[in-house]
Amino acid sequence: MEKTVNTFARVAEIKLTYRNKVKPSERPQVTCSNDSYQVLKTSWDTGKMEFVEQFKVLLLSRANRVLGIYEVSTGGVAGTVADPKLIFAAALKACASGIILSHNHPSGNLTPSAADLQLTQKMKRGGELLDIAVLDHLILSSEGYYSLADEGLL
Repeated sequence: MEKTVNTFARVAEIKLTYRNKVKPSERPQVTCSNDSYQVLKTSWDTGKMEFVEQFKVLLLSRANRVLGIYEVSTGGVAGTVADPKLIFAAALKACASGIILSHNHPSGNLTPSAADLQLTQKMKRGGELLDIAVLDHLILSSEGYYSLADEGLL
C-alpha cells in the first residue's frame, strides 16, 4: 500500500511565469504589417537572415503592443520546424491576445510555400479555439517582406 501512495506522489509541478520589465506604454505598438516587419527586423540576427531559416512569433496585447518575441526554431537552408504547441504555449504564458507568425526565406524568395499556407491556416484554427488571434504571417528576407494578411491569404 505504501508503494502505491509514493508512486502517486511523484508528479511534476508545473509553474507558469511571465516577467516583463518593459512598461506597457513603452512597448512598440503594431498597427500594420510594416510595423511588425520593423520590430522583427531589429531582433533578427542579420548573419542568419540569408543563411538559415528561423521561425519567430510576435506576442501581442489586446492593444497590439508587443509583449515579446518568441524564437520558435532555427533550421536549415530549406526549412525549420514551427511546432504549434510551443507557439501557443508561449502565447498563453504571456497572456497574449494576438500573435504574428514570421519566418525568413534565406533564398530571398518571398513567395509562401504550400507548407507556409497550411501552417498558417492550422495556426489560425488553433488560435480561434484559444481566443488568440493570428493576425498575420510574415515571410522576411534581407530586402523586404511578404504579408499573408495584406495579400488576403489569412
